[in-house]
Amino acid sequence: MTSTEQWDPDTYERFKAERDRPALDLYALLDPVPGGRAVDLGCGAGHLTARLAERLGAAQVTGIDSSAAMLDRAAAHASDVVSFEAGDLATWGDPADPVDVVSANASLHWVPDHADVLARWTSALAPGGQLAVQVPANSDHPSHRTAVEVASEPRFAEAFAAVGGPPPDPVAEHVLAPEDYAELLWDLGYEAPVVRLQVYGPVLPSTAAVVDWMEGTSLTRFAKVLDEDTYRALVDRYRERLVEVVGGRRPYYFAFKRILMVARRPN
Repeated sequence: MTSTEQWDPDTYERFKAERDRPALDLYALLDPVPGGRAVDLGCGAGHLTARLAERLGAAQVTGIDSSAAMLDRAAAHASDVVSFEAGDLATWGDPADPVDVVSANASLHWVPDHADVLARWTSALAPGGQLAVQVPANSDHPSHRTAVEVASEPRFAEAFAAVGGPPPDPVAEHVLAPEDYAELLWDLGYEAPVVRLQVYGPVLPSTAAVVDWMEGTSLTRFAKVLDEDTYRALVDRYRERLVEVVGGRRPYYFAFKRILMVARRPN
């Protein structure tokens, strides 16, 4: 039986401090909007939505996520200012109900057609509104390349054949180059968009610990379509192969590239 819930909040939050840092750097690039409204698309477990609300000084911040497990966890962070609801970031956006800030931290890469999605989000921003997005850009790192390699090994390829092949790496499939995002935001009418590629370096206990990190993110695409035994076998093989590729380092500096972008609509 395949999994119906892609996200395990406990697994995702295993490296909470390391995962939070890019989001907090992103929020620091935003100007406060006292009394304003904001939306956090792909809010996950909700604690960063609460931090976004603090940074903005907004009157209303709505976290939106498609995962019931994440929304259950996020409920603990609800307040008079912060609320949560189910939704799809790929289709979100109502020009008739504009907000002052649209934020998407480590979520946009899960959906395709970023030009169309960002245009939809832009249409839902009020004049002077701000867009803040952070996406991973690490598809060329051994952690990602080795996952693709292992999924293609015969014993796993046979299992994936039942679902049309192994799910592709969404970062490799969907994420644009930083300069392409900058041009896109300019074409969408933003003023002086800021787009930067930054390398974060969480220090993990060992090379093998990268597998724990990836189980909370990229490997979820495999967990969603494989039965539990096959998925666990894939994870074990991935751990073995990754150590072969990278070496058994202790500790391990996990060089992780991310794209941060912030832009403002004209008034």
